[in-house]
Amino acid sequence: MNICVYCSAKDSIGDEYKALGQELGSYLAEGEHTLIFGGATGGLMTQVSATAFNKGAEVIGVITKGIIAAGRRSDYCTQLIETDNMSQRKQTMRTLADCFVCLPGSYGTLDEMFDVIASGTVNEHHKPCLVLNYKGFYNPLIDMAQTMRQLGFLPQTEHYKPVFADSLDEIKSLIAQIQHRMSKK
Repeated sequence: MNICVYCSAKDSIGDEYKALGQELGSYLAEGEHTLIFGGATGGLMTQVSATAFNKGAEVIGVITKGIIAAGRRSDYCTQLIETDNMSQRKQTMRTLADCFVCLPGSYGTLDEMFDVIASGTVNEHHKPCLVLNYKGFYNPLIDMAQTMRQLGFLPQTEHYKPVFADSLDEIKSLIAQIQHRMSKK
């Protein structure tokens, strides 16, 4: 499968988060999945892409010309797609992916995650969005969604929503289930 990973590009994050990126990169390579990612350097992006690349996975980076100009183009890509802006970047990644995995991150990760959720909500796609809630990282987001649901801003039953997982093992299991369903189509 083509698995798009959204995650932090900050090097200042803790080693335990970087280890998650490495573990996910290994899993993608060992499962012969293609990694789709933002094509830039730093943080979890480097950990996931370098590990997947060095273990022989197909790695497609999708990067803006501005990020390239800033000297942040990843060397861990078997294919690099350049876009003019972030909107085109997100659209390209969404189109290429069979499913999405969101690791801990900041504004950019949230922007990408919300883009996938919002576009899924209006039926632009039906691709699963898996969110690693490592050590409760996304608990405030889960709480916010519950508040929105209680106040009527979200329906009680959503036809498209992210799936939160507490561990990378759970993410791997969900990916295997998605792959199994796709193979039956």
